[in-house]
Amino acid sequence: MTSVLTLIAPTGASLEDAIVGDVRAALNGLGAETDGAVWLAPGTACDIAFDGIAIDQADSAARAALGDIAVDVIAQPTEDRKKRLLLADMDSTIVTAETLDELAAEVGIKDEIAAITARAMNGELDFEAALKERVSRLKGLDESALTRTFDNIEYMPGAELLVRTMAANGARCVLVSGGFKFFTSRVAKHCGFHADLANDFIIEDGKLTGLVTDPVLTKDVKLQTLITEASSIGIPLTATASVGDGANDLPMLKAAGLGVAYHGKPSVRAEAPMRVDHCDLTALLYAQGYRQNEFVS
Repeated sequence: MTSVLTLIAPTGASLEDAIVGDVRAALNGLGAETDGAVWLAPGTACDIAFDGIAIDQADSAARAALGDIAVDVIAQPTEDRKKRLLLADMDSTIVTAETLDELAAEVGIKDEIAAITARAMNGELDFEAALKERVSRLKGLDESALTRTFDNIEYMPGAELLVRTMAANGARCVLVSGGFKFFTSRVAKHCGFHADLANDFIIEDGKLTGLVTDPVLTKDVKLQTLITEASSIGIPLTATASVGDGANDLPMLKAAGLGVAYHGKPSVRAEAPMRVDHCDLTALLYAQGYRQNEFVS
């Protein structure tokens, strides 16, 4: 079979045989030839290999069969399924919050900054201009606030499993963020990334100046990083994975072989080639064909 469709249920839910059967019947109804379900984790994730219809047709048919059932769907070619490079966004992807919003709480303007962040992440504002505007409002903040903010960071469920499992299987893992190096360097170390790229605050006399170093890490830099990293290890883009939630992630999501909008903003879910709306980050492992007993913690 040249293609595979993966169904993944979120924690606390069960992927029942009847649901899988309905999806398989929907593919067959379009003229697809399908194999029986292969379970990657009993009651949680399974593969349905198929031929005879396009990947986007299979995706649409599966979603129609599922209706309102909270199950994620990833349809893709079987070739190069296990990826050898991962590029991941940080805020609201590897960690649960937007770190700049949390830092703004230190000066009592979290809601104000978060409103700008939300619009920028949905593609409604220019990313670089919005970043500089938000940072300018933190001028004079003591740099000790960075440590306090990091100490309260929570990691997205499945983040470490995703990175450590891929790394243990020979993949290069890179954290690439429009956020800040103070946070990415620490998050990368915690999760097991091989490298991290981000912006930098300009700090003088122990206080934020309200400025960032140029050039700002934008969506174009994320895309170029994907291309450069893949080239450096001699793999095609089909052998890469990328994950993020914001509009500045879209170019790298569209270019990667497995480009996943993770609980993405509305504009991102609408345009990303693949999406995870219900499950945690281990969905990206199931999407690559890893079985639950192969996860590395």
